[in-house]
Amino acid sequence: MTANQTGALLMAAAMAAYTFNDALIKLTGSALPLPQILTIRGLAASFLIYLLARRLGGLRLRLPGRAWGMIGLRGAAEVAATYLFLTALMLMPIANVTALLQVLPLAVTLSAALFLREPVGWRRLAAIAAGFTGMLLIVRPGPDGFTDGSLYALAAVACITARDLVTRRMPPEVPSMTVTLASSLSVLVFGLASSAAVEWQPMGSFEWLALMGAALFIFAGYLCSVMTMRVGEIAAIAPFRYSGLVWALILGWLVFGEWPDLLTIAGAAIVAGAGMFTLYRERRQARKLRA
Repeated sequence: MTANQTGALLMAAAMAAYTFNDALIKLTGSALPLPQILTIRGLAASFLIYLLARRLGGLRLRLPGRAWGMIGLRGAAEVAATYLFLTALMLMPIANVTALLQVLPLAVTLSAALFLREPVGWRRLAAIAAGFTGMLLIVRPGPDGFTDGSLYALAAVACITARDLVTRRMPPEVPSMTVTLASSLSVLVFGLASSAAVEWQPMGSFEWLALMGAALFIFAGYLCSVMTMRVGEIAAIAPFRYSGLVWALILGWLVFGEWPDLLTIAGAAIVAGAGMFTLYRERRQARKLRA
């Protein structure tokens, strides 16, 4: 296999792992309160991420105060995004939530232009406008189409966008594994703190297996994401992030008996197409700058 083929396979594997995690969390959400889910999954996932960070030599605690401030800010955005996304996941079909999350690259590009003064040409602006039009087809604002789940999902996109903007401003000496572990621990602390307001429910073998499986899938997704960045060309690999939509459609149909209507599928296709074009233009622009 070529480097690009390997990278594409790893990206597709990462998206599959993240989507299987979402499905397992959705399965347990009807029986367990969200703080309990975040705490148990967070303990297992943080431990695995810690082992990976030690293995890769990416754990560094002696950092400047500014770096820790940005890590803390990113962790807060991660906590808010996790809570909002999982709440939306409990209220909406998994394919719809996943489709809305595909707006993320467009939102990050637009926000970087507005707040970080990064240059964005008219082609990418047109793609962003098309992508947000596709998003409107998914959420369908109005008394019949717009739901609480859509609101939570869009709020999650806003928080993830803020998280990624903070990540872009992170000092280069901060290892990515350190940031990831800190974010995972932030979600774990939030789960523990919010547990005081809910009553934990007894767990059977299914719930334990589902949450341990979710932690493993989160870990596998991050591991594949790290490996993806080390092989091939980003421009050739990045479009495979949209393979998560396919997995969401399959799992939604097989596990939950959900299948989105034609408008939702059309909106998802527009969002994915606009996102892939934006990624292509960003990589092409980066190549011109390097030349």
